Amino acid sequence: MPEEIGLTWNPKVSLVPTGTKSNKSNSNNSEMQKSVWKPETQLVDGLFVPPRDPRKFNRLLRKDLKDTTGKNWFDMPAPTVTPELKTELEILKLRSVIDPKRHLKKGSDKSNPKYFQVGTVIEGTSEFYSGRLTKKERKSTIADELLSDPSFKAYKKRKVKEIAELRRPHDVEKWKNKGRQTFKTAKQRRH
Repeated sequence: MPEEIGLTWNPKVSLVPTGTKSNKSNSNNSEMQKSVWKPETQLVDGLFVPPRDPRKFNRLLRKDLKDTTGKNWFDMPAPTVTPELKTELEILKLRSVIDPKRHLKKGSDKSNPKYFQVGTVIEGTSEFYSGRLTKKERKSTIADELLSDPSFKAYKKRKVKEIAELRRPHDVEKWKNKGRQTFKTAKQRRH
């Protein structure tokens, strides 16, 4: 049997700062302290020593908390925003342009929301024929779904034509050669 070596460890500084006004137990506080990572310059004997000022200590603990919405919103985490998610959010912001018949409330023009979740809509059994998308119509993103929708394509084409017509100079029609008219007759009409 190996010999037992008697090792003792006595920290030079107390781990919990004095003067804190909290009703929570010290075990909860020490768990929070363990999770705080600090560079070696702030360590004493390899351990992190929290600041003595309770305000600074509480600020440190708040920084270390997970980035969630809170207990009332089931601790929904803030997702990492990928380029695909960013385009999806931009399309949702411009959803009033997608359907001309539907008037939607104007969303916030600020940046994208911090907390959100992406899910899949599962239709009920009663919507099998009425509101269901077939496998062919289902796409991986909203953008792909919109680009494959024939009614949206027709609406988009019509709108592009209208905008092009508005931006075209107006008095050009009378100078154009129409039908069997020659360039000479068009030139004569100009003068």
